[in-house]
Amino acid sequence: MSTGVCLRLLQTAGSPSAASCRRWSLISGCRGMSSAGRGSMNVFNREMKRRQKNWAASLQEGNQYDYLRDEVGGRVADRVYDIARTFPLALDIGGGKSHIAEHLNKEFVERLFLTDISEKALKQTRQTEIPTQHVLADEEFLPFKENTFDLVVSSLSLHWINDLPGALRQIHQVLKPDGVFIGAMVGGETLYELRCSLQLGETEREGGFSPHVSPYTAVTDLGNLLGQAGFTMLTVDTDEVQVHYPGIIEVMTDLQGMGESNCAWNRRSMLNRDSILAAAAIYKEMYGSEDGSVPATFEILYMIGWKPHESQAKPAKRGSANVSFADLSQIGQPPNTTKS
Repeated sequence: MSTGVCLRLLQTAGSPSAASCRRWSLISGCRGMSSAGRGSMNVFNREMKRRQKNWAASLQEGNQYDYLRDEVGGRVADRVYDIARTFPLALDIGGGKSHIAEHLNKEFVERLFLTDISEKALKQTRQTEIPTQHVLADEEFLPFKENTFDLVVSSLSLHWINDLPGALRQIHQVLKPDGVFIGAMVGGETLYELRCSLQLGETEREGGFSPHVSPYTAVTDLGNLLGQAGFTMLTVDTDEVQVHYPGIIEVMTDLQGMGESNCAWNRRSMLNRDSILAAAAIYKEMYGSEDGSVPATFEILYMIGWKPHESQAKPAKRGSANVSFADLSQIGQPPNTTKS
């Protein structure tokens, strides 16, 4: 896929039946966390998410839905390569089918532990040159000792965690001093086209809309959450991956195939057929391309944080500067000369 834009080629499906339309559940929205934190939340049904990922992993042609995870996993691996060191032991949280590890080599990561909540996804892990140990574990409860790993990575799994601050603290705990965490998760602007179309379609046909929202973390809060977990030398940046589909049904089908269906406790289990048809028309009208396809935008939040160590660079003490910022304007200017 090209940087920032990938194209999903699918054949346009016919009009959906009433029974098929009732199976769709979606992801979108924004989970805000104040800088002070709100403690643990219980927003997601983790058992439901495990079943969804197991179902997606059991699909005969499930690899066709891995394009987004493969793309983002490659971008996380690129950030690992940017660090000029070898990591003797690494941990991949929610690694699924090795979407990150398949882009790495033994020169940078010598051994890897890969965890996932889905046992079927772990059975389909792709072979890589890195010796890998598979561990069935929930991202919210890491079964590892303190100061174990030199590197922790995660791609597109942290947005389904109820207690994200607690999960980041656990990641910090299992890292060795001077270890680094590199992660990617979806942000609040993800699937805004789909979210708006469904809201307008339901309002038009039903007189109001129900929440099809799984809350996400806002990029403005991510740095604060990493800092509160104890990480230093933070880096947070955003990127967008835009995928083009024939229509709204293909968007929802692929989300389901990715295991990314809504698992919030307050989710609505069914969508009305008329509302979906209205949303499909609105989607094409508001966001459709000239070739008849519709875009789906995924906002990806990338984060890097280090566990403190005495060898790391530290800011100078307050008041220790011997140059004033006022003198910066004089740089490059000839010195003043006076005639006697």
